[in-house]
Amino acid sequence: MAAKVAPSLLSADFSKLRDEVKLIEEHGAEWVHLDIMDGHFVPAITIGPLVVKALRPHTGLFMDAHLMVSEPENQIGSFVEAGIDLLTVQAETTVHLDRTLRKIKDHGIKAGAALNPATSPDVLEYVWPLLDLVLVMSVNPGAGGQEFIPAVMPKIKAVSEQIRSRGLSTELEVDGGINRDNARDIIDAGATILVAGSAVFKAENGMALIREVAGHGQ
Repeated sequence: MAAKVAPSLLSADFSKLRDEVKLIEEHGAEWVHLDIMDGHFVPAITIGPLVVKALRPHTGLFMDAHLMVSEPENQIGSFVEAGIDLLTVQAETTVHLDRTLRKIKDHGIKAGAALNPATSPDVLEYVWPLLDLVLVMSVNPGAGGQEFIPAVMPKIKAVSEQIRSRGLSTELEVDGGINRDNARDIIDAGATILVAGSAVFKAENGMALIREVAGHGQ
């Protein structure tokens, strides 16, 4: 399965988000990742559905939103209306994970579940049929520019094996501290989508990472 980079707008220049999205598209990105933070589940506050709605007419990229918010089930409708393609909820933030994933799917978009570094993949045992994507967090959520946590690598491999053993087409996304030095190892562990913010928008020649990862994943 080919790998892709989903550049995270958290590290983009917020004064020209439309231009930043156009830039990653020109460099071969197929996905764009939006980090949605509410100041409650994580300390930071970032963007919401109004930004998704503003960007949607200007790009054909697959828009992937990661809801790092408390009670994400209350936010689904507004993001769907804004034009999002996939909503990922933190498994730790919703009492009824099955119900929340079903609500997302009922809106006709794709659904994902995210796992914090200390959260076991066992929480997904009974919701696998609902998952279009599993997001393994390789940093603790809430801020960009953190270093990859090496102890998460066995979890990436374990989730990848679960997907293979069940015969699923679920994407395995990894987010946090991804760069040129570790991207190949993360892909080899089974990741199909790499979320990269600083490594794309702030590193020297960062845009080249988008094509490099696609080459690793062939």
